[in-house]
Amino acid sequence: MKELTVFKKAHEFTLEIYKVTADFPSEEKYRLVDQLIRASYSIPSNITEGQHRNTTKDYMSFLYNARGSAFEIKYFLLLSRDLNYIGDLEFQKLTDSLVEIIKMLNSLINSLKKKIV
Repeated sequence: MKELTVFKKAHEFTLEIYKVTADFPSEEKYRLVDQLIRASYSIPSNITEGQHRNTTKDYMSFLYNARGSAFEIKYFLLLSRDLNYIGDLEFQKLTDSLVEIIKMLNSLINSLKKKIV
């Protein structure tokens, strides 16, 4: 499998989410922590699943799902910060990484759009 840079960045981001959420209150284990972790690993898993589909249209659909998960995480990070589970610095670092991933997904989607037009 040819690993894309966006996949690698998304995987690294997922690992970071696992680390950060380990310090969340235990009552959030099946609430916010679960949501953050599921949404974070949804990004690289959708990228790789889409990459192995038969059509470019299918691939793009999975990339749209990955991007949707990224935007979902943006809100969960805001909520985590506002609940004081993460500090401003951690919030900014994670948000910056996420924005970079979203931009990379957008670029990949746009390049694939050109192939099907």
